[in-house]
Amino acid sequence: MALVRDARREDHKPVRPSPPSRVPVRLYAARAVRDFGDGFVAVLLPVYLTVWGLGALEIGVVATAALLGSAATTLAIGWLGGRRDQRALLIMASALMGATGLAFMGADSFPVFLVIAFAGTANPSAGSVSIFVPLEHAALSHAVQDDERTAAFAHYSLVGALAGALGGFAAAAPDAMASWGVSTLTALKAMFFAYAGLGLVAALIYRGIPAAAAGEPRKVSAPLGPSKGVVYRLAAVFCIDSFAGGFAVQSLLALWLFNRFGLSLSQAGFFFLWSGVLAAFSFPVASWLAGRVGLVNTMVFTHIPSSLCLIGAALSPNLDLALALLLVRSALSQMDVPTRSSYVMAVVTPPERAAAASVTSVPRSLASAASPALAGALYAAGYEAWPFVICGSLKIAYDLLLLWMFRHVRPPEEA
Repeated sequence: MALVRDARREDHKPVRPSPPSRVPVRLYAARAVRDFGDGFVAVLLPVYLTVWGLGALEIGVVATAALLGSAATTLAIGWLGGRRDQRALLIMASALMGATGLAFMGADSFPVFLVIAFAGTANPSAGSVSIFVPLEHAALSHAVQDDERTAAFAHYSLVGALAGALGGFAAAAPDAMASWGVSTLTALKAMFFAYAGLGLVAALIYRGIPAAAAGEPRKVSAPLGPSKGVVYRLAAVFCIDSFAGGFAVQSLLALWLFNRFGLSLSQAGFFFLWSGVLAAFSFPVASWLAGRVGLVNTMVFTHIPSSLCLIGAALSPNLDLALALLLVRSALSQMDVPTRSSYVMAVVTPPERAAAASVTSVPRSLASAASPALAGALYAAGYEAWPFVICGSLKIAYDLLLLWMFRHVRPPEEA
């Protein structure tokens, strides 16, 4: 770690864009646009697939294909991010988002849905696992100082979560369209068309970022250098968390609420709105808490109670208790998001940031890709609560392991 710290001190003077405040604001705006789309797609995707006759197992397989595709594209983009114009890569990713929405509109069979899910940007977890993540993380870290980094990631996550919550609420739009005489299938296709339009809006926002502000491409022999040891260890530990999270991706949680308690799209949209709002406002709290107890402690000691709430919700006998526990979980479970992102960016040198974000994200995507299909199989077999119990138990194991392995590996501002 001494080598990593020395390299970080030597390189940690990034070229500042002029004016510097424009880059974070544009990244926040693009994140809001993307997460709004992901918010309603995560809720509507299982409904759309059900309309086309797919069952729970097939829906889980589609979710798995989406996560596998995300892993492949995120790995590629992270490896390119340190050597290519990151702004151009962000615009290309936005074009892929637009193509994904249009492709879902025209699809009508299980094999076609699998291909689109794998190749596109649709996010069944309505979270930050996507092709955009390594590039945005590197650009945001490049634009701020060490002591501003965690707060910047908290704002970044806050904007994304609020947008995702509004997107979840927008999932009720097909119900409103139905009251106007629009068929369910047509209404759902209209939402995917809107998703494609959001990709275009994101591309326009990214165009306003100066190339240097996104991190100047550097001629390096390898994407990861002195920090690769700690990055690989973090990636390995994060796999446990993501494999666990795949058992409770938002699409499958929505399906469980629909079938277990008979929630309508309107009710589910309202619930996911407040769930997202609670998660969003936990991010500034996480930044404040990290400044007092450290990034790793914040990740661990907010995550464990949220996992216990998920297990309790899965075993709840009635809807009110289940929703209450899920809302408490929402207020706690995402506090590790800005702190984790800040931590990864802190323990690597600036030229390694895009690759580090990719390497720590891709194993998470791969690990989480298998679990939705397993969750779908358990659900189809009648074990509806088991995916969420497994998720909570594995996440607690991850938290304890993370604390044991990294409690002494501190970012610059804590040293």
